[in-house]
Amino acid sequence: MATLFSGVPSTLFFIITGVDLWPPIQAVGEMVLPSSSEPSQIFIAAALVHGTVSVFWTLVVARILPVKHAPAYAIAASALIAVIDLRVIAPVFFPAVAALSFWPQVADHLAWGLLLGVTLEWSAKARARRRGAEPAN
Repeated sequence: MATLFSGVPSTLFFIITGVDLWPPIQAVGEMVLPSSSEPSQIFIAAALVHGTVSVFWTLVVARILPVKHAPAYAIAASALIAVIDLRVIAPVFFPAVAALSFWPQVADHLAWGLLLGVTLEWSAKARARRRGAEPAN
């Protein structure tokens, strides 16, 4: 859920403000492909990069996150991840990503955190119901 819908805030922002959606897609796609690549290849690469990065952070956060109050903890984790991704990693390795508007990207990170936390909490409660117990911390 988090990976699929985390781009909604920035996409809506760009649509509402009339900003072109291609530059963010291109910046992410060019993390793994040269800028001379076909637009369709860049689009596919961007989707794969987004999915891979999201899955990586999901595995990290899901491993360390307490189930109790998971949405709040996941949102806090996603804010920290936004700083790491956008202010530490991107400027050094992916300047085109660092050049994108900061706050729409932060909103995407926070949406990812909320969706991840809600999904983890829901999943833990569903497992506990199947076992007939309350979820562990």
